[in-house]
Amino acid sequence: MDADLDTLATALYVRIDDLLKGAPERAPWRPKIGIAPKLSDAELLTLAVLQVLQGFNEETRWLRHAGVHLRHLFPYLPGQAGYNKRLRKSAHQLQALIRILGQDTDVWADDTWLIDSTPVETARSRPTVQRSNLAGWAGYGYCASHSRFFWGLRLYLVCTPTGMPILWALANPKIGEREVLAAMLEADAELIADRDGILLISDKGFASKPFEASLAEQGIELLRPSRKDEQKRYGEPILKKIRQLIESVNDTLKGQLDLEQHGGRTFEGVAVRVAQRILAMAAAIWHNNKTGAPVTRSLIAYDH
Repeated sequence: MDADLDTLATALYVRIDDLLKGAPERAPWRPKIGIAPKLSDAELLTLAVLQVLQGFNEETRWLRHAGVHLRHLFPYLPGQAGYNKRLRKSAHQLQALIRILGQDTDVWADDTWLIDSTPVETARSRPTVQRSNLAGWAGYGYCASHSRFFWGLRLYLVCTPTGMPILWALANPKIGEREVLAAMLEADAELIADRDGILLISDKGFASKPFEASLAEQGIELLRPSRKDEQKRYGEPILKKIRQLIESVNDTLKGQLDLEQHGGRTFEGVAVRVAQRILAMAAAIWHNNKTGAPVTRSLIAYDH
C-alpha cells in the first residue's frame, strides 16, 4: 500500500464506514430514523481530514478545490453552508474517531506519554475580544516560549512519543496546568486504569509534590525537569531530547496543520476546527503506521 492522499482517503473512508456498519454501538452519532444525507458521515469525516492535510482553511475554497480535483472520491459535495453545519455538529464524531484510530495502531500500547500545552489564539484586537462569543471560555494568557500575551485558549495534548494523540482538551489560559491535567485524567479514568504503569513527561509547570503523589496513586510517574530550588531529578539528563518530541508535535499542528489559523469564532467552531486538525494528524500517523512509512508523523505524502 502506498502512502499518498488518495490511498489515505480510501483507507480512512473504509475504516469509518466499516465502523458505522459493523459496530454501530461504537459510533452512535447517526440516528436510526430520518432522511439519509447525500454526503455520508464517512465521507464527511474523510473530507474534513483532507481539508486540513491540504492546507485549506477556508471551506469555500476547499469545496471548490475538491470539486475539481477530488470528484473521483466524492461524487457529491455540499455547499459551504451545508458542509459547515454538518461539520460543526460532528465534534463528538471527530473526537471518537481520534481515539479509534489511535487504538488501531501498535503505538497506542506505548506507556510513555508526553504532556504540553500551546496557545490557541481566538482574537487579537480589543474590540474583537469585547464582542467575541467565546467570552467566558477564552481569556488572556501568557506564552513564555514566544514571550507574548494572547487572548484565547490553551490546547493541552497528551500523546505518545510518535505524536499519536491520547488525550486533549481546550481550557481557559488562567486555569492552572495541573488542574486541567487532573480533570483530563479523571474524565478518562478507565483508560488510565487499563495500563500497568505510565511514564508521563512534562515541563516544570506541572511541578507539585501533592500533584505528583496524586498521579502516583493512579500508577503514573511524572518525569520533569527540576526547579531551581530542587536537586537534580532522576532521568533529567535525557529530558531535553525527549522534550523536543512534544515541541515537534506542536510544530506539526501549527506549522503544517495551521492550528493558529483555525478561523473559529464560536464555541462549536473552535472545538471542531481544533479536533479536525488533531484528527488529521492522528489519521496520518495511523496510515503511516499501517503502511510501514519510515517517519510515522510525516505529512509530506498528503499535503500536496
